[in-house]
Amino acid sequence: MSFNTCTAFREDDAEVPFSYTQDEILETIRMVEMENLDIRTITMGISLRDCADPDLKAAGKKIYEKIVRCAGNLVEVGEGLERSFGIPIINKRVAVTPIALIAECSGDDDYCCLAQVLDDAAREIGVNFLGGYAALVHKGFTTGDRNLINSIPQALSETEHVCAAVNVGTTKSGINMEAVYQMGKVIKETAKRTANKDGLGCAKLVVFCNAPEDNPFMAGAFHGVGEPECVINVGVSGPGVILNVVRNQPDADLGTLASLIKQTAFKITRMGELFGRTASSKLGVPFGVVDLSLAPTPAVGDSVAEILEAMGLERCGAPGTTAALAVLNDAVKKGGAMASSYVGGLSGAFIPVSEDQGMARAVAEGALTIEKLEALTCICSVGLDMVVIPGDTPAETIAAIIADEAAIGMINKKTTGVRLIPAPGKKTGDRVEFGGLLGNAPVINVSSYSSAAFIKRGGRIPAPLQALTN
Repeated sequence: MSFNTCTAFREDDAEVPFSYTQDEILETIRMVEMENLDIRTITMGISLRDCADPDLKAAGKKIYEKIVRCAGNLVEVGEGLERSFGIPIINKRVAVTPIALIAECSGDDDYCCLAQVLDDAAREIGVNFLGGYAALVHKGFTTGDRNLINSIPQALSETEHVCAAVNVGTTKSGINMEAVYQMGKVIKETAKRTANKDGLGCAKLVVFCNAPEDNPFMAGAFHGVGEPECVINVGVSGPGVILNVVRNQPDADLGTLASLIKQTAFKITRMGELFGRTASSKLGVPFGVVDLSLAPTPAVGDSVAEILEAMGLERCGAPGTTAALAVLNDAVKKGGAMASSYVGGLSGAFIPVSEDQGMARAVAEGALTIEKLEALTCICSVGLDMVVIPGDTPAETIAAIIADEAAIGMINKKTTGVRLIPAPGKKTGDRVEFGGLLGNAPVINVSSYSSAAFIKRGGRIPAPLQALTN
């Protein structure tokens, strides 16, 4: 492993010699070998706006050829970086322009053929996931949006690598409640179509408010309309590294602890910046952003919940959890922002229940409820993520949960998302195993009181007053 000959970059993209000290080299080795430090993803964003065609088959051919041309060596470059720096890259991914925007000029209303094209392209280039089977409907629907949303259950059940996202609200426009209700039904249907895998198709579907255009994390990644032709975004991680810092400071006050977390986040982000710049140079495409998000995995010691518990909580979900998460999230953002001028995506702390063994344990023990998770989403980077709910939960209740999360995002000018999995045939307390990075989780209890009449009102929740401020 060689670190002392690395190259850094100034903001003007000129290469600058940049040496690591021996202490930094040893510290990074320890982080990788003992604290689960990794680059969670390098994600290439690709614009497909020039692939639109009235003939969906012709559009599909253009899409396939462009993805393979632009990202054909993404995996090879990523594996080369892993060998050069000795730091693993967990996922190599591609995000594309929301497909609803590309397909709507077609008279065809069945977009599943394009989902299959995306899946074939992902398989050809060897990436883990491909995001962008998406629609942006925060203010209303086009015909293309409706067609894409209606096709999501079939598309996700028939593909392996494709991920879908729908943005139903923004701070500027309010919340499209018709879209919210529709997504409740789409989630139910997707779970039904993948019932043999406990509703696993829903793990590839996110419903957003204030969706970012440069998010490198799946399942919600898409290449926004304001993005360049092609770009590289990097998602760093490191809950295990932060956990070790907190555990080694059992007597530090919270201000001191925040400072130490901030310093560690700086180091993690610095590494992500180096990876992103180097990948950009080797691939010949612009460098986009570093996403600072602390993304947990089911691995022991790689848990955001355990960081909160190391701060002094008996169990994640106990009183004080929201405040502890606020300390963690703020410190990560401040440290990361000092290490990179190009921070974007979601950037903060993720709390996916099935992917974080500490979160899953807290749910199983009754310390963490769906209501407390909702409270935490006022602070964290995303919303209710990889939460398994009873399979018989009505579509209207799912829609109401989406509406609650969208309202939190809209009012607080932040991104919130919902990735709920109504596991068919499962009830509260049952456990569902997804495997790999998706982990496992108990089925969490959901209120039995009905929200149907509220959801069926439809319409659009108006934007808040702060939407009028400059």
